Formats: sequence, structure tokens, C-alpha cells
Amino acid sequence: MDLPEGLTITVQPGERDTEVLTPDALDLIVTLHRRLGARRHELLAARQERLRRIADGGTLDFLPETAHIREDDSWRVAAPAPGLVDRRVEITGPTDRKMAINALNSGAKGWLADQEDANTPRWSSVVGGQLNLLDAINRTIDFTAPDTGKEYRLRPDDELPTIIMRPRGWHLPEKHILVDGKETSGSLVDFALYVATAGRRQVEKGMGPYFYLPKMESHLEARLWNDAFVLAQDALGIPQGTIRATVLIETLPAAFEMEEILYELRDHSAGLNAGRWDYLFSVIKTFRTRGAEFLLPDRNQITMTVPFMRAYTELLVHTCHKRGAHAIGGMAAFIPSRDTAANEQAFAKVRADKTREAGDGFDGSWVAHPGMVEVCKEVFTSVLGDRPNQIDRTREDVHVTAADLLDVASTPGTVTEEGLRSNISVGIQYLHAWLGGLGAVAIFDLMEDAATAEISRSQVWQWLHNRITLADTGKQVTRALVERLVEEEVAKLPGDAADYEEARSTFLDVAVADDYVDFLTLPAYERMD
Repeated sequence: MDLPEGLTITVQPGERDTEVLTPDALDLIVTLHRRLGARRHELLAARQERLRRIADGGTLDFLPETAHIREDDSWRVAAPAPGLVDRRVEITGPTDRKMAINALNSGAKGWLADQEDANTPRWSSVVGGQLNLLDAINRTIDFTAPDTGKEYRLRPDDELPTIIMRPRGWHLPEKHILVDGKETSGSLVDFALYVATAGRRQVEKGMGPYFYLPKMESHLEARLWNDAFVLAQDALGIPQGTIRATVLIETLPAAFEMEEILYELRDHSAGLNAGRWDYLFSVIKTFRTRGAEFLLPDRNQITMTVPFMRAYTELLVHTCHKRGAHAIGGMAAFIPSRDTAANEQAFAKVRADKTREAGDGFDGSWVAHPGMVEVCKEVFTSVLGDRPNQIDRTREDVHVTAADLLDVASTPGTVTEEGLRSNISVGIQYLHAWLGGLGAVAIFDLMEDAATAEISRSQVWQWLHNRITLADTGKQVTRALVERLVEEEVAKLPGDAADYEEARSTFLDVAVADDYVDFLTLPAYERMD
């Protein structure tokens, strides 16, 4: 393989890897790294500076320097692109072949093809996922289960959803591809490999390329993405504005800059999404030094109707519709099981969740399993009818203040040993799968990804460092208690305890450390080939 000057690949590419490691894709990686890499590092440093200000007693607020953008009622984002007009139900999931086919055959309007939280940064996953997406767009993807011989094939082309790819967040490096001797950005690698290959095929079909952008914390990070889009479209001869992106508002700082994020991406914008689990993780991370004021109860007690979450989702809908953009609701992570009673409960919860979202003005929402697609579609259709969306419902009744977004203290609930054990078990089970190359894992009838592992370990850290007393046992959360419960929960897992040693040690490294680690996937990536 001929590589551009300055680019190095530190692993031996697989047999088909050159189908996505094309000259145009590799040239684009070099261009994006050299033009945008330094700014990316500056913006990551700005995140740390914000955390330092908050640790010193500062807070978050709407930015005075961008008030003119929020106050200017004249601007709108681009009109919805082909394939992104009706988004009443989108399915999310990893890009392995079987899951890709199931998602494409699910009946959803869109498929979030996840190269981020439902994937791992193992080389075979990074490039293998891109190959599967190329095959999916070419309609050549198939799969035969090696254990059962069951064959998986795509439905007719006109029944398949729009593919929307999610690259990794700005914080994640790609250690297997170096430019000028430096690690590249996982975000820009994922984007470049996709847009130069599968994305070009989408352009030819008149529907794409489209992206979901994760984990941003400011409008300046959105500006960086917009500049990447402009550079890529010029480099590949794609008309400006062809690329569209939906931004996940899944960090607390980003909730204060929603309008500015839409503004920066306005020619490439496809709206905003409420990324609920990462949002909770961000609340803990951002105000981790501020004690009980930002303490969260057990994860399963935090509903979308608690005050600070309600403020966040209401503001998101109002902001999007004010600017002509789609507002997409959060994930329903339930997985149907063989337990009839559990299924009835799960479907009832999903129906209630989607009914609230549709009633609040969201234009669509996410599910994690094909079995939940029809429930979500039915609920949104009951509100939308034949209309593709409800962007015209601008929610002028919504008035959200900075204090509303920060009102974590009003969240009802308790911290229990059951919740502590659940966080430990979920975190270790997920890390065990992640280190083994799986990014989306069914645990306790929920589809878990990196976001739920992050909230799990963050809650353990928060409860430990705030010396919380458990409501159901009266015990104080100490390092000794966490370590004992870790051993007990590992002993309950199938197989030998030694199989979980790396996951166990990784979890403890981030859950009981004196200093909070911003992302558990960073030290975990160091342990991965």
C-alpha cells in the first residue's frame, strides 16, 4: 500500500482494508490532521481550563459573547436533507455485520451506525466497521451465523433506513495511524475513512453522507467539525452543504451552547439529539468537586422528568424548532426477553418515554433493539400522523434558565447498596466485553454501551468521594466496601474470576482513584492492542 508522505500505519492491514484505506481517504486524514489537529488539542485544553474554573468555585452559564447569535431570530439551519425529513424512529447499534443487517431490516427510518460508544477502537473494529458500512451502502452485506447456519440478508432497497454514521469523540486518539509521528484524532480518522468511501457512494445515491457528532462541549468544537466538513467536501469534489450532522447534546457545557452549536453547523446541520446517559455522566464529571449539591441517586431512579433533565430536553426542543432543526429524543435501551412479565414492563416504559417525547415536541427518537421499533414508530405516528415531523411546533412556552439546567439538587431518590452493586457489575461486565472487542453488550435486559459504563463508574467515584451512607444498609461507601463488592459481583459472573481480572482492575483504576479520570476509555485503550 502506498502511503502519503508523513503518514504511518502501525499495524498490518487486513485483506480488505485497502477498500477503505484508499489514497483519497489517507490523503484526507493527513490534510485534516495538519489543518485541524492543533486546534483540536487547544479545544481539549479549554475543557480542562473550564473544569479548573468550576473547581475554583465557578459555574456554567449562557455565554455573553454569543448573545447576539441567540437574540437574532432571523437565522435558520439548512432545510432537512433527503432521507432526513421523517425521523420518527431511529435505531442505534454497532457496525458488525449481523447487527448491521438487523438494524437495516428493522423498519426504522434511520440507523445510527455507531463507530463510537457501541464500538471499540481495536483496529479490526475501526476498519472492519467501515468495510461493513461500505458493503451496507452497496447492498452487498450478508452474514451466516457460524453456530446455527442462519443466513442474514437485506430487505429490498426501498425498505431500508437512512444510514447515519457516528464517529468517535474529539477526546479519543487513533494510535494506529500517525501523521508526522503524532497520533491522529479518532474523530477525524473515522470521518475521513467514511466520507471518502461509503460517503461518496451515498452522494451518488443522493442521500448522504450523514453523521451523528458525539461528546462535544462547546460551539467552538462544532466549528471545528464544520471546518472538517468544508475541507473534506472541497478535497473530494462534493458540493458544500451535502454533508449533514446531528449533534448529540450529551454534555452539560453543551446544553448552554445549543443555539451556537446549530449556528456553527447551520449549513451542515441536521439538528440535535438528547444523549441522556452521557449527559448524566457529564453532570458528575463537570461538578465532581462540588459535593452534595451535584450528587445523583441510583441511576435507575433518575427519570427524564426530574427537574434538571426536564429543563434540558425542553430547551433542546425549543432551540431546535426555533431554528428549523430536528429534535431527536433519547435512547430506549430495553431489549425484549423471554420473560413475559418483564417484557410487558419494558414495553410500557418505552411507550411512556416515547409518549412524553412526542408530546413535548420531539420529531423522533431512538431505540436500541429492532423489537422496539414499532412501539416508537406507533407513538410518534399517533402525534405526527402523516406529517414527517413537528418542527413547526416552536414551543414558545418554554423558558429555561441556567439555574434550571443546574438544579441537580432537586433530584429525588437515594443511594443504595443495590445501586452500588449494579454499577459495579455493569461497569465490569461492559469493560470485559469492551476489552475483548465488543462495544455494545446486553446486560440485565438493557443494551449497554460506553455511556452506561461511564455513568456507572462515575457514580461509584462520586459516592465514594462524598462519603455517602447507603440508604438501604446504613453503610458508608468506602474504598474497602467498593473493593469487597467488586469481588462479590465478579464471583457472580459466568466463567472463571480470572477471566475478568483486566476488566476488574481497569474499573477499580477509574472508580476509586484519588483523581477523576475524564474518560474510562482512555486508560482502557492503552490496554488494547
